[in-house]
Amino acid sequence: MQLYKTRQGIFLQHNQHQYLLHDDWDTLINRNDLHAHLRELITGVVRPQDELTPFAENLMAPIGSQELWAAGVTYLRSRDARMDESRDSGGADFYQKVYEADRPELFFKALPHRISAHLEPVNIRKDSHWNVPEPELTLFINSQGSIQGYTIGNDMSSRDIEGENPLYLPQAKVYERSAALGPCLYVPEKPISPETVISIQIIRGEQIIFSDSIALSRMKRAFTELASWLYRECKFSRGCYLMTGTGMVPPPDFTLHSGDRVEISIEPIGTLINTVDSGW
Repeated sequence: MQLYKTRQGIFLQHNQHQYLLHDDWDTLINRNDLHAHLRELITGVVRPQDELTPFAENLMAPIGSQELWAAGVTYLRSRDARMDESRDSGGADFYQKVYEADRPELFFKALPHRISAHLEPVNIRKDSHWNVPEPELTLFINSQGSIQGYTIGNDMSSRDIEGENPLYLPQAKVYERSAALGPCLYVPEKPISPETVISIQIIRGEQIIFSDSIALSRMKRAFTELASWLYRECKFSRGCYLMTGTGMVPPPDFTLHSGDRVEISIEPIGTLINTVDSGW
């Protein structure tokens, strides 16, 4: 099942049918039995396929009042990239240590008003010269700490700022439209398969200038492990979203330009598309 938050309301898409739900987003998704609850809601209210609403241009990010957090260095490729960019500053060893440690790297990423939706722009910092997108499966975790759904996340990052000093991580990661979520919240009956593939394309003009893909099974840490650490000393009354890290990093000579289009795909969820803006 796929939940779309739009300016017209909340739409649920399931088995090529569409359902309009008259619910508050936060109340709707913050439960332990979300998939079963959605099945109950749509009984007898099917909208025929030929009346599907074309709402792609009116999508909002699939988040309500929740915070967005992120996990770092959860893939070997991410560890290596962080070590390379921080070697001159003497910070490389920190990334090796956190990759091997019991405690994961977790950090606050954004409040809802700083998050872009599908087809909305994402920003790169004007005081940075080395900017990349980070494609990440993103968990929705309810207030009880239970993973109930998934979406696609783009964790925009300024690699030169983080590489200069690990203490600059918040500035490298947290700014206006430094994250995107969408296009929907995917609510499966069972946890998402570890063999699920996440892929990225970056398009400049009409040319694909970077593409890559990786299976979720390449992650070092389990999703439940990350959720458990986040909820150890934090309470989230409406639940929380957690980006789970990236295993795809463009080469060191790559940086985003204004106008680049970033397309991140995860097959059961869809494709999140955002255009880069440097003039904000």
